Amino acid sequence: MPRSLGEVLAKARTQAGMSLRDVERETGIQNAHLSQIEKGVITKPAVGLLWSLANVYNLDFSKLLQLAGRAGRTSGTAPVRSLVGAGLHTIQDLSPGEEQELLAFLEDLRKRRTEG
Repeated sequence: MPRSLGEVLAKARTQAGMSLRDVERETGIQNAHLSQIEKGVITKPAVGLLWSLANVYNLDFSKLLQLAGRAGRTSGTAPVRSLVGAGLHTIQDLSPGEEQELLAFLEDLRKRRTEG
């Protein structure tokens, strides 16, 4: 049973039948960087990178954060800063219409917070 972040990611990649280059094409993360994470050379990769890998491998993002030592004090399961970083990282994948919808939603949340 995998215990480290690198082991979990390597196992997930193998189970998905993907090479490091396949993952690079899918995520834009250089295969050498991915290799270093899998080998444990890099143990605390960027949150956006973890988010991308969680999506490609269909893994629990909060578990990856925990394995990377990035889980901390919050009201939920992951640090607020980490979640914001992951959210911002995914904006690049939205269509222009989805971006507008997201901005409208965020503006609505902000208004509710200032009014309440």
